[in-house]
Amino acid sequence: MIAPTESLLKYDTPQLVSKNTEKSPKYQPKTRPLKRTPHQPITSGPVPPPPKPHSPSSDAIKQQTEEILNAILPPREWMENNQLWVQPVSSMPCTRTDVMRLQEDLDLKLQQRQARDSGICPVRRELYTQCFDELIRQVTINCAERGMLLLRVRDEIRMTIAAYRTLYESSVAFGIRKALQAEQGKSDTENKIEDLENEKRELERQVNEQKAKCEVIERRENERRQAEEKKHAEEIQFLKRINQQLKVQLDAIIVPQK
Repeated sequence: MIAPTESLLKYDTPQLVSKNTEKSPKYQPKTRPLKRTPHQPITSGPVPPPPKPHSPSSDAIKQQTEEILNAILPPREWMENNQLWVQPVSSMPCTRTDVMRLQEDLDLKLQQRQARDSGICPVRRELYTQCFDELIRQVTINCAERGMLLLRVRDEIRMTIAAYRTLYESSVAFGIRKALQAEQGKSDTENKIEDLENEKRELERQVNEQKAKCEVIERRENERRQAEEKKHAEEIQFLKRINQQLKVQLDAIIVPQK
């Protein structure tokens, strides 16, 4: 594991846990041992009143705060030279100067890492997440309940962002799928258009052939009709001449008899 980079979340000094990580137990926050009360003999005298509850000491409050911080903001762990290092978050209270310095560091890192001012930017999201974790740490030191509430708000924001990310990824996948379907449909349509154009050209060729046949048939029929009309006219002229000759012969036969 590579040593962690700088973060806006304030950490304590790294601690060396063990040189052999396979046999060493996982790092656990320091806990105070439980104090056992010595066994008191039973006396036959009157029972003394119970002792008044003592207010928790500052060490107990600090220990509880560290446990809460380690629970909501786990320590960082990394390997360096075959040694396991652990760096828990700092439990030192913050001042107004620390908050102002945090704001300056946030602006500086946004500028150094060239985060976008608007839109989706993983760098800006990461830096603001670190800043929010640092605010949770600062608030938890002063009031653990308020820190737990901020942790709940942070988790809800993360769930919402994760839901939006899932929705975005699904919408992108849906868009890509629809684009591929449209591209495939476009290819099918182009193939269908090409087939229809080929069919159209074939039909046009057949129409031209039929037109040529019709023209040949019409020309042949016109020639035949003209030939028949000419023949019919010649027959009529022939019959008229014969009729005229017969009429002349008939007149020649009738006139001498008178």
